[in-house]
Amino acid sequence: MSTKNKYIYYVFVISILFCHFAISEEADSDKPIEIEADTMTVEETKNTSTYEGDVILTQGSLLINADKLIIREDRQGFQHSTSIGNPTTFRQKMEGSDEYIEGKALRIEYDGHMDKIHLYEKAFVKRGDDEVWGDYIMYDATSEFAQALSRKDENGSETKKGRTKAIIKPKK
Repeated sequence: MSTKNKYIYYVFVISILFCHFAISEEADSDKPIEIEADTMTVEETKNTSTYEGDVILTQGSLLINADKLIIREDRQGFQHSTSIGNPTTFRQKMEGSDEYIEGKALRIEYDGHMDKIHLYEKAFVKRGDDEVWGDYIMYDATSEFAQALSRKDENGSETKKGRTKAIIKPKK
């Protein structure tokens, strides 16, 4: 595969990152993907592409912002990606609605083999009017299962348990 084709392939992979998570606009997948970054590095021998410096990915209503974005393909052909930022963010219009799903964390990972998305550290997801916070948020697209966890924080000699938080507004 040529470098240009590999680049296009890897760019396509990142759109998968949030499409599974967001119940996104179907029309987004037909739109061109645009990635802006200060630098781009493609390592064909490792099946990896890395984008660094004010990374902005757009595809239709999907918008991803990160300091660094790494996209890789494993030996079985599954795609995986990691976006890192302070924070890294995403926003995408939900299918059949004027509402958006958006989220942020210090690190967001997508596992294409297991079809799971993981948001790590200072994680936040908002879907419509509903919001969830935690140190870790996981969504399994296959089983439509979500989980939010918080870790224990140490403050000197005192240890206190972290808390997750959800705000779920009544549906009209």
